[in-house]
Amino acid sequence: METNYQFGQFTNEHLNLLKTGIVLYNEDKFWECHEEVEDLWLSDYGDDARYVYWVVIQVATSLYHYLDGNLNGAEGMIRKAKRKLEICEKRKVETEILYKYLSWEKFKRIIRKIPEKSCLDDYNELYSFKFKNPNHWEKI
Repeated sequence: METNYQFGQFTNEHLNLLKTGIVLYNEDKFWECHEEVEDLWLSDYGDDARYVYWVVIQVATSLYHYLDGNLNGAEGMIRKAKRKLEICEKRKVETEILYKYLSWEKFKRIIRKIPEKSCLDDYNELYSFKFKNPNHWEKI
């Protein structure tokens, strides 16, 4: 555990809980990822670290819509995910754990690159993005 941890920041415990959702995301099982991570999000009420779960849920849902050809659904969810990223930053939820284990900087950059008025091709890079494989994470 980080020595400077404050309540509401993303911890090793959050990361371990997120593993199954990350595996599902990386396997392009976006709806299943949404369902898995939503349970974490619901159970962590009151902890700002849940905003990380929320971003993953909304991006997974956006990609679910992308694969279905539903541009309006993809745009709506990615717009919401961008707002949650802002909250993560403003409330100082992000920790080195996100950057080290989830390639969080790259993930955020790709999300933010998608324009407000987009087309389905704008989601190709996000669709190609995969989190670091949890099976290869160092022991935490």
